[in-house]
Amino acid sequence: SLMDISVSPSAGVVDHYENPRNVGSLDKTSKNVGTGLVGAPACGDVMKLQIQVDEQGKIVDARFKTFGCGSAIASSSLATEWVKGKTVEEALTIKNTDIAKELCLPPVKLHCSMLAEDAIKAALADYKLKQEPKKGEAEKK
Repeated sequence: SLMDISVSPSAGVVDHYENPRNVGSLDKTSKNVGTGLVGAPACGDVMKLQIQVDEQGKIVDARFKTFGCGSAIASSSLATEWVKGKTVEEALTIKNTDIAKELCLPPVKLHCSMLAEDAIKAALADYKLKQEPKKGEAEKK
């Protein structure tokens, strides 16, 4: 059971398992929304993480949908909490090791935190791509 692990997880951690935050979707067609979709074939986990960025480059909202084990869901929940209020650059510094440490993930579940880090990076990359003027459009104007 969960209680057999040597480090007892803090209440806030267990809460991410029982009451994941920020479940849902943002408008993926919106220019200020970045969407990251990543999967781990090894365990069948699929994680979709979305960020919404304001004009100042700050992440004002984040949502996720994760199909997978409790650790994958908790990792995405924590990831969305952590990116909120950060700038795009700051969010890039979030490491899976930090997520794993915060959630006291056992070694067998470390891929869940790696997936969450990948999902953040994918969402940020998608957002950045949307900010670049589309090639070909500039010449038409």
